[in-house]
Amino acid sequence: MKKVTILILSLLLFHLVTQAKDKPNFLVILVDDMGYSDLGCYGGEIDTPNLDGLAANGLRFSQFYNTGRCWPSRASILTGYYAQQVRRDALPGIKGGGGRGVRPKWAPLVTEFLKKDGYRNYHSGKWHIDGKVLENDFHESWRVNNQGNFFSSKGNLLNDIPFQPEQEPKNYYSTTATASHAIKCLTEHSQDHADKPFFHYLAFIAPHFPLHAPQKVIQKYKNRYLAGWDKMREQRFAKQKKIGLINTTLSKLEPEVGPPYSFPDAIQKLGPGEINRPVAWNQLSQEQKIFQATKMAIHAAMIEIVDQEIGRVLVQLKKMEAFKNTLILFASDNGASAEIMVRSGGHDPQAPLGSAKSYLCLGPGFSSAGNTPFRRHKTWVHEGGISTPLIAHWPKGIKAKGALRHSPSHVIDIVPTIMEMAGIQKPHSWKNQKVPTAPGKSLLPTFASEITIERDHLWWFHDGHRAVRQGDFKLVSAKNQSWELYDLKKDRAESKNLVQQKPELKRQLETIWNDQVEEFKALLIK
Repeated sequence: MKKVTILILSLLLFHLVTQAKDKPNFLVILVDDMGYSDLGCYGGEIDTPNLDGLAANGLRFSQFYNTGRCWPSRASILTGYYAQQVRRDALPGIKGGGGRGVRPKWAPLVTEFLKKDGYRNYHSGKWHIDGKVLENDFHESWRVNNQGNFFSSKGNLLNDIPFQPEQEPKNYYSTTATASHAIKCLTEHSQDHADKPFFHYLAFIAPHFPLHAPQKVIQKYKNRYLAGWDKMREQRFAKQKKIGLINTTLSKLEPEVGPPYSFPDAIQKLGPGEINRPVAWNQLSQEQKIFQATKMAIHAAMIEIVDQEIGRVLVQLKKMEAFKNTLILFASDNGASAEIMVRSGGHDPQAPLGSAKSYLCLGPGFSSAGNTPFRRHKTWVHEGGISTPLIAHWPKGIKAKGALRHSPSHVIDIVPTIMEMAGIQKPHSWKNQKVPTAPGKSLLPTFASEITIERDHLWWFHDGHRAVRQGDFKLVSAKNQSWELYDLKKDRAESKNLVQQKPELKRQLETIWNDQVEEFKALLIK
């Protein structure tokens, strides 16, 4: 009976979309290296009123996943496949492994299907996908290649053409420039293409390192984190439990786990305030406490500015009367990052922290807090590395306000959701090549009610880290380490390893993971 009800609700939504005179618009917003708990509506203390407002008038997904790293997540978001299926992440045992290769011809971005259906496609921000932007059927693009300095546009591309320095606005800041380009595209769309629906991919670099933000916003958070990451984790976890977001214990800090890649020279350059392990806060010196708290203050400032700029985009959507019929999806490409390195122009210890001449990374202490209540960080496929907020807002089609959705879901689900909402049937062949069945599922049924989407499993592999989830059970291992088994229904903190208690289940899940690898390898060779 439940399945029949879900099907009816889904069909009603589908009818609403496909029979309407105007098809829905899509705004997919992605941030980079933001933790699961950083937004106010996911337990955080950072001021994010615009995103909190979208959540209050839409849906929050509690078990939405990414791939654990930037470029694989982006490949999945725009193709609907696991990155390994489309040669955009490595596979074990394959020389070159797929890496960051060129997608097969049968794997276009969703924009190619949308353009054929009359959509206008826009891109603002990070790219990190193979090929040029406009060649992938986007009509306009602002490509932020400069990921080493938020205060400079050097190296960026406007419609795939190098952006000229004399075009740079005064007081340039990457996040603001990215939103301004999005607003420009939407303004021109309303003026010149109001009769057509649009898809906009808005991909902010923030809060990815280097931690750069205007000093005025940093000062707002300067003292907020002096109590440390231990206290921050406790406070965020308490708020998450209060709002019913999660059902788990709080993971323990892992002081033996530092950054995923070792750059000891960076620690030396950054000085005595830096520390590359998430030890108890009371073990830090006063200098270390101030340095670490300042880094978190900059991270928070970067997220607040993202929220402010999203607010400007929302104003434009309302101004052009597109807000009610635009599905807005907001997510992060991976969890908060434990990385510590110094790149680009280097780090000047005399420069104000957060300014252009500084180069800071969040590091494992406050990354652990950002990923509350989960373990590990970006690059790992434990919950801290792969869990992201997902906010879905669509006034015309989502009637629930402030509701939670607990169905395990993944970035591979975004394309099938868009395709179903647009009423587009995916072809069985593309450019004379057979199109493999995509692994994702449309999220449209969850827009109508709190249901669990049925699927065989979810699968991960990145940088040697492995995982597979089937139902509530997840098998996971860090690189070169043994498998661990967890019941995520009550232990997303991944604290109680059940491998010894459930050896047969462990074998079953390991077989699923290995079979998926072999299937992807066969696809890679074609």
